Amino acid sequence: MTIHTGDYLLDHAKAWSRDGLGVALATVVQTWGSSPCPTGSQMVINAKAGFEGSVSGGCIEASVVSESLEALKSGAFEIAEYGVSKEMSFAAGLSCGGSVRVMLEVLDDALLAALSGPRPAVRIVDMRDGKWTVVRGEAAMGRLPADGDMIARAAKVLSTGRACIAEGCEGGDCFYQPLLAPYRMLVVGAVRIAQILAPMAAEVGFHVTVIDPRRAFSTDARFPETDMVREWPDKAVAKLGLDAQTALVALTHDAKPDDMALGLAVRSDAFYVGALGSKRTHASRVARLREAGYTEAEIGRIHAPVGLDIGARTPGEIAVSILAQVIAARNGRA
Repeated sequence: MTIHTGDYLLDHAKAWSRDGLGVALATVVQTWGSSPCPTGSQMVINAKAGFEGSVSGGCIEASVVSESLEALKSGAFEIAEYGVSKEMSFAAGLSCGGSVRVMLEVLDDALLAALSGPRPAVRIVDMRDGKWTVVRGEAAMGRLPADGDMIARAAKVLSTGRACIAEGCEGGDCFYQPLLAPYRMLVVGAVRIAQILAPMAAEVGFHVTVIDPRRAFSTDARFPETDMVREWPDKAVAKLGLDAQTALVALTHDAKPDDMALGLAVRSDAFYVGALGSKRTHASRVARLREAGYTEAEIGRIHAPVGLDIGARTPGEIAVSILAQVIAARNGRA
C-alpha cells in the first residue's frame, strides 16, 4: 500500500535533531492478519520519549517508544515483532488479532539527509544488520552494495509505490521503502473552508498551497502553517504547475479567479479538479467554459458541487466532504 504522510515526520525529526536530541525511526516492514497500519507506516521517536506518527493505531506505540529509547542508547538496529496471544496484554500486543514486524533504527544525520534528498527514490535496507542504500535512477548511495537486480527491483517498487520485503542483500532479506514526492493540493481562495481544509489535507500527506491575491484574505494570521501565493490564479497555477500528483480546488465562489484556475486544471494532468458552488452556479460556469472553447470532456472533469454528498452545510462539513472526495480520487475510488 502507498503511504501518504507527507514530510511532517521528517520535519519533526529535523527539529529534534537541531535541539540536540537523538532520534529513532520505527517502520512497519511486515504485517499479518488484521493490522491497523500497513507496511511502510512510520513513527519518529526522540530521546525524551516524544513521538509522532503511528505503526499500529495505538496498540503497540508505548512498547515501540520504549524499545526505540533503548536503541538510541545502544545504537543497535532491531526488528521487533508484535502480535496477540492469550498470554499477551493489550500494552504489548495488537488487540485486533494481527501481528506486525517493526524495524527500529537510529535516525542519524546520514539517514536523515538520505530521506530528505530528491524524490522519487527507494531506500533498500538489509534486515540483518540495518545497512542501507538509496537508489535514485540507476545510482545507489549508501553502505549497502546494490547490484543490478536490486536496482531493477527498486524500480518496480517505485512504480507501485508499495513498500515490501524481498530477497537480495547477499542472500538475506531486504526491505524496499519507496520515497515518493508528496501529493499537492492547490486551493484557490483563502476563504473559511480553506482554513479548515488546508491543515486537514496536510495531515493526510498533501503539500497545500493557498492561492488568493486578496491581501485581506491571504494573511499569515489566517493561514499560519500553509504556503500562500498572493497572485491571481492564472499566474500562480502556471508557476506552480499541475501534474498527476496535484489536486486543484476552487473555492472563491467568484467566476473570474475560479475560471482562471479551472481552465488550466482541466487541460492538465491534475488527478482531481473541484469547484465550490451550487448546481445553478456550476451550470453558469459550464456555459462560460463552453463559450471559451473548452470541450465537454474537459468540463466534465470538474467535480461540482465540490465534495462528497454528505449533506454538508457548514464550512467545516464542506471541508471534510472535499477532502474525502480528493482522497477517494487519489486512491482510485472516484
